[in-house]
Amino acid sequence: MSALDSVLVQCPYCWETLEISVDPSVAEQEYVEDCQVCCQPIVLTVTFDEQLTPTVQARAEND
Repeated sequence: MSALDSVLVQCPYCWETLEISVDPSVAEQEYVEDCQVCCQPIVLTVTFDEQLTPTVQARAEND
């Protein structure tokens, strides 16, 4: 089982910086997670390159 990686993202609603955990065992993933500050739904798109470096995009659910 892979360990989770922590990454920082910015909420597209309240602009707070949030720390989220991502799973490097899945190369491409998209899911919704609520902001820890304003509770709005954030769509997170996560991809990993060959070195398992994550790239995370955060957008508002209705964008």
